[in-house]
Amino acid sequence: MPKKIVIEVPINCDKCRTKALKIAAGTDGLNSVAIQGADKLVVIGDGIDSVALTCALRKKLRSANILSVQEEKAQAPADPPPPKKTDPPTEIIPPICYCYPSTCQELVVCDPNPNPCSIM
Repeated sequence: MPKKIVIEVPINCDKCRTKALKIAAGTDGLNSVAIQGADKLVVIGDGIDSVALTCALRKKLRSANILSVQEEKAQAPADPPPPKKTDPPTEIIPPICYCYPSTCQELVVCDPNPNPCSIM
């Protein structure tokens, strides 16, 4: 059964964060490691020795305290999400055509995306 271990670790900079994650990642039986909040390291795994991990963190980071050790519940397969409701298709607006009569011929201009701006 996997355990969730929460350890309080001083994380003052990126270097401290990297050290803490590397030490936690080196443990056997690890499933995941995460930093939660500003100073909590969350380790989830099967057969992880929380005391040995805390001692290793204290050796490199000078301070580490175990906050909690809990049995992680196995996640049941989730039901597939219900299908998303799709909106009905929007009405397609035909292009607006402008006809300009000229002396020689009639010029037809079709704009598929008419711009409502009158400046252009």
